[in-house]
Amino acid sequence: MSDNDRPPDLDQEQARLAYTIIQSLLEHTRVVSDLIALMAQTLDQDTTKALTQTPVWTAYLDSRRSLERTHADVEKFAETMKTLSD
Repeated sequence: MSDNDRPPDLDQEQARLAYTIIQSLLEHTRVVSDLIALMAQTLDQDTTKALTQTPVWTAYLDSRRSLERTHADVEKFAETMKTLSD
């Protein structure tokens, strides 16, 4: 890829906005996961078993695993933001 084909580097304001958006999405995900865990505690065993055998539950677990893998990238981005701020 030539220099003309590459997108411009993020400036500090764009990077800060991206970081804020990512942090907000991660916080929302954490809150939703906590809510799901709380709701699961209130379900009886049969309902829980039925729920965890649905495609929706499988998609939820896949999404959680993906987010866990993304954690290292978010940490790298946070370090980059810290460097830009210094």
